[in-house]
Amino acid sequence: MKVLCVLYPDPLTGYPPEYVRDALPRLTAYPDGMSLPTPSAVDFTPGELLGCVSGGLGLRSFLEEQGHEFVVTSDKDGEDSVFERELPDADVVISQPFWPAYLSAERIAKAKKLKLALTAGIGSDHVDLEAAIRRGITVAEETYSNSISVAEHAVMQLLCLVRNFVSSHEWVRNGGWNIADAVSRAYDIEGMDVGVIAAGRIGRAVLKRLKPFDVNLHYMNRHRLPEAVERELGLTYHPDVRSLVRSVDAVSVHAPLQPETYHLFDDELLATMRRGSYIVNTARAEIMVRDAVVRALKSGRLAGYAGDVWYPQPPAPGHPWRTMPHNAMTPHMSGSTLSAQARYAAGTREILEDFFAGRPIRDEYLIVDGGKLAGTGAHAYTTSGAASPGSTGA
Repeated sequence: MKVLCVLYPDPLTGYPPEYVRDALPRLTAYPDGMSLPTPSAVDFTPGELLGCVSGGLGLRSFLEEQGHEFVVTSDKDGEDSVFERELPDADVVISQPFWPAYLSAERIAKAKKLKLALTAGIGSDHVDLEAAIRRGITVAEETYSNSISVAEHAVMQLLCLVRNFVSSHEWVRNGGWNIADAVSRAYDIEGMDVGVIAAGRIGRAVLKRLKPFDVNLHYMNRHRLPEAVERELGLTYHPDVRSLVRSVDAVSVHAPLQPETYHLFDDELLATMRRGSYIVNTARAEIMVRDAVVRALKSGRLAGYAGDVWYPQPPAPGHPWRTMPHNAMTPHMSGSTLSAQARYAAGTREILEDFFAGRPIRDEYLIVDGGKLAGTGAHAYTTSGAASPGSTGA
């Protein structure tokens, strides 16, 4: 078979990099007890850079020794891209949410041999699921592989905003010692009201990590969490987004992108937030109205905005989120730490081993199974390709 893999470019300093640590901590299971990926073997050392072109998700030896063709590229956009040229006879397409190969209905129509669209990571909204269902294409992703990675990143970015870390660090980098300027926007998070939108695996991990900071925790979710969980974390439940955002000082967004969350944060909703609020968005960029966020930062309605999701990805050099005031944006890397890569590379191989052998792919990894709907621990989809009411994010 032909496996077409789209990964982000290699480091500017060359590949492989010089690694700063010798090993990764050993995990035995995910926090909810779900087992880690279980491929027959891996052809990489955990902690290596696998998510770039030269890393190839550690798959080259495995695939080529079995006689499969393995094409890896970072060139994914436009009619003359390598991805566009190689797609028509590809049996399998692999990409990451951080550097997505957008599988639109038009591209799926051109991919006459495509049988499997595999996301190395969590989030497959770069695939037109309705078109995949019509064509009988299996869509799979790496449930839970980088959920904790994203949760840690979200907490870090929230603290960076509240403590005014980015600007304070810049004073030092630029040779200054401007304490008054640095602290003029710096606060303690202790005692603040902090809300999480969508308490799935990532959202709940964020709530658990914020509890020791002695904040007042709020959450909104389609299905209310068990009473025991609410008591343990001291949670206040909100039935809708509007109720939550007007009740908190900071919001962390972890909802999937679907029709009801598309452009959810517009001028009207942002205007209901407390003056000087903070937003962290590690979910999907199009949950926000791009320019409404810029306006809210300039007016002071928002004191800061952080996240690492953009649209499109990568964004144009002139994208306003690169230069808007009081931002702590990162490239989409929260779920692609070297720790996470070891898990989602191993999970990608597990899925491929099952696929090539004709075995069922693990239920937790499936979104659409050969055109048939398949629930997962991260998402559930209706036949229209829109997320079902039970979906809460990975």
